Amino acid sequence: MDKRKIWLIARKYATLAVLCLILVVMFFLTDRFFTIKNLSNVGRQISLNAIISVGMTMVIISGGIDLSVGSVVAMSSCICASVLSITGNIILAIMIGMLIGVIVGLINGLLISKTGIAPFIITLSTSSICGGITLVYTRARPIPLNNTPFKAIGQGSISFLPLPTIYMLITFIVFAFIMTKTKFGRYIYAIGGNEKASVVAGIRVKETKTLVYVIGGFLAAFTGVIYTSRLSSGVPSLGAGFDMQAITAAVIGGTSMSGGRGSIWGTLLGAVIIGVLNNALNLLNVNSYYQNIVTGVVVLFAVLFDHFIQTRVSSKS
Repeated sequence: MDKRKIWLIARKYATLAVLCLILVVMFFLTDRFFTIKNLSNVGRQISLNAIISVGMTMVIISGGIDLSVGSVVAMSSCICASVLSITGNIILAIMIGMLIGVIVGLINGLLISKTGIAPFIITLSTSSICGGITLVYTRARPIPLNNTPFKAIGQGSISFLPLPTIYMLITFIVFAFIMTKTKFGRYIYAIGGNEKASVVAGIRVKETKTLVYVIGGFLAAFTGVIYTSRLSSGVPSLGAGFDMQAITAAVIGGTSMSGGRGSIWGTLLGAVIIGVLNNALNLLNVNSYYQNIVTGVVVLFAVLFDHFIQTRVSSKS
């Protein structure tokens, strides 16, 4: 086996190796980690960040970035809670909450694909707009709910498996299939790898990029609805930092920030590492400030490692 193949294998399984290392360390440090109750809580905590991360991964692979997902989560949460408190209609509330995400994603996608302005600028602007609208609409106050059937959506479980974890697994299965087994998925990789070549090849680049942002907005809104159910409240400050968490999960999972390369299942591993690491540090009573430092170090290591592997692979080509 030549060295290039060795480096490619190392890049493919590095994230899994890091997760296994963390689990082994926790096995020896505390007996509270590997309990059904704690693992169930970890699954519930991971699931919502992971769902957003799926959309973020697709956006990054296409060569873009979406900094509006956190504001979409908050906006969808508050609109969903407001509609439910006024009408009492769960289905209507969920549909309108999800529609918010689709609309914002469509606006992002159209502006980015039609104008050519950097996705960073467009999505940062829509994030600010959505956040401001949410605060004005709610007057910066939560919208409490008392609807038992709606609460079950985010708080329920099947045996020891929380419902949000089930939603997460279904989401990953569906979009992993889309990214690996459909033309749409291959187009996303092609656009992120070389957009000009994709245009020459006849790929409908603008339409594909727009749809990617719509999917990202949809999944962010879906997360907002689940959070609303889980918290029994629409919270205007809910989405703070969610965009960075999603980017972190994607990067740790091996998605290249330059586009064209990444994996939905790799992102799941990235989200699991973040969730397990945070849970482990909480069990070990590590100050939350240090948790941010640890997370930052892990992300930096992931980026540097990926760059190192890519350099070695390129040099051996």
